[in-house]
Amino acid sequence: MSASSVVVGIDVAKAHVDVSVLGAKFDARRFDNQAQAHSALTAALKSLNVALVVMEATGGYETQLACALQAAGLPVAVVNPRQARDFAKSMGRLAKTDAVDARMLAEFAAVLLRRQDLARFLRPLADAQQQWLAALVTRRRQLLAMMLSERQRLQITPKALHPSIEAIVAAIKAQLDDIEPQMVAHVREHFGELDRLLQSASGIGPVASATLIAELPELGRLNRREIAALVGIAPMANDSGSSKGRRRIQGGRFDIRRVLYMAALTASRRNPVIKAFYERLIAAGKLPKVALVACMRKLLTTLNAMVRTNQPWNNSLHAT
Repeated sequence: MSASSVVVGIDVAKAHVDVSVLGAKFDARRFDNQAQAHSALTAALKSLNVALVVMEATGGYETQLACALQAAGLPVAVVNPRQARDFAKSMGRLAKTDAVDARMLAEFAAVLLRRQDLARFLRPLADAQQQWLAALVTRRRQLLAMMLSERQRLQITPKALHPSIEAIVAAIKAQLDDIEPQMVAHVREHFGELDRLLQSASGIGPVASATLIAELPELGRLNRREIAALVGIAPMANDSGSSKGRRRIQGGRFDIRRVLYMAALTASRRNPVIKAFYERLIAAGKLPKVALVACMRKLLTTLNAMVRTNQPWNNSLHAT
């Protein structure tokens, strides 16, 4: 826990950010969400001995500011908006304005600051190469979503309009053919060693590796329980009194979870360790989907250990 008790909440919008500070004399104020204003905000906060800055993930609008604050040595936690909103509701904050949200995020930061596991909330500093990789991964995902939408429209669109949809699908394919080689080449050039390490695990291919590198920089920095909870594949208890509810997974990083699902599906058929683990769970009476989620968790925690120790996949070691 930091010796300082100064915490900052920043509500991020496309054009501006609202800032609220607790524990120091700093009037709530608004800054433009652009580089020059980021520098002014960073300079203002540097003099306050800030212990923690909290902001919500806003689809990328927070990225440049978070990186600017981190580069100046300020600890930054980028939290899930649902977490922040649930906290606000628990505190009776039903009103929602930018200034109110900034104040609420500062209060949330004060709570996080007292947690022993604060480190898992802190955002690792992303350099320019990782930011570009994240942009490539995101763009590929957007193109795939657009292609799926167009293909679904084929089923409900008159045949006379199919050429229009097929032309869009062809254009999207051309973009994918351009983006994917860029992504793979960028990973090999700037993250080659980490990429080879991850792909040494059967089930992890170029896309899964690139996604993990871009969107899970905490890999190898947290323990197995923390990394599973961060991604959202740790089973959560649902007990009350004598009632024992079914454990469920929830929250976390959906895009990482989706990639891990496909990786675990492949690994459950081709990776001898994951396959044996899956079959043992099925033989024990687990539902296929429950067993597959367990495989996702085993695969992730194993990758986490591999990155932490810088050791490639070892069937004899991970079988235990």
